Amino acid sequence: MNAANTGPQEILLAEPRGFCAGVDRAIEIVERALSKFGAPIYVRHEIVHNTYVVNDLKTKGAIFIEALSDVPPGATLVFSAHGVSRAVQQEATARGFQIFDATCPLVTKVHVEVAKLHKEGYEFIMIGHKGHPEVEGTMGQLDSGIHLVEGVADVARISPLQTERLAVVTQTTLSVDDAAEISAAIKARFPQVRSPKQQDICYATQNRQDAVKLLSPQVDILIVVGSPTSSNSNRLRELAAKLGTAAYMVDDASELREEWFEGKSRVGLTAGASAPEVLVKQVIDRIKSLGAVSVRKMSGIEETLKFPLPKGLKIDAQGHRLALGSSQLHHLS
Repeated sequence: MNAANTGPQEILLAEPRGFCAGVDRAIEIVERALSKFGAPIYVRHEIVHNTYVVNDLKTKGAIFIEALSDVPPGATLVFSAHGVSRAVQQEATARGFQIFDATCPLVTKVHVEVAKLHKEGYEFIMIGHKGHPEVEGTMGQLDSGIHLVEGVADVARISPLQTERLAVVTQTTLSVDDAAEISAAIKARFPQVRSPKQQDICYATQNRQDAVKLLSPQVDILIVVGSPTSSNSNRLRELAAKLGTAAYMVDDASELREEWFEGKSRVGLTAGASAPEVLVKQVIDRIKSLGAVSVRKMSGIEETLKFPLPKGLKIDAQGHRLALGSSQLHHLS
């Protein structure tokens, strides 16, 4: 890395980065609902945690709400990719909305596991961030018996009613390494605890963190494209920083600061699972304007997973094109 250069010379792109299958599916559900039923379509919570995506859907007629009382009778309602509690599901059904559930199937898998093991008498320890909508949705699958831990220190504080039937579940967008450390602490205190059959942290979160681990030692600075509310994007920035790389997270290119790149020859670039590729391209253009002359894509896992859409959202006979399609927002490559 050439110390004589005062600014960026090369951009290395993490692979994979950006949209995952769950985000792709959630956005497509809102767009198809708008295409089929017309505006407005109501969405409980941000469909995914990305400012650009949410604002784009707002311009097309999506209305984002938190309280179901803000949705008029008979309206079409979409649940966000993060999932909802049983109380929210029951209230929405009671209010008579036409409901489409955009909960990521990997989150739904956790909900199904909780319901199944609860019937077998299990209590749960959930590893996650308090207040995150996914955590609220998963903990809200039961009236009681789920104990939240955010860090290793919390493990000593929880008091399950019994320890013979105790199971761990996790938020799907955590730091893989942090979750492993907390899981080890849980296992040390409760040796009989049941771990998930398959790790709850989603494949996309794992893949993007692995890509950052590969990329970070090769660059002078890492830029993560992602919104402040995006858990998986925050974890990417934290991971790079832990590995000793200067790391910044930006919602879009306008948040880049020229001084970050002074003396930084090689720039790494990635994006959280809810950040569209159009924003990555804008960031590349901005870094190029600061002097970068080459862009190189790292080798990495190619993601081909695609989740099916809910029934009732087929495109009509005219086959309307979706305005937020693959050309603009980077479907899985």
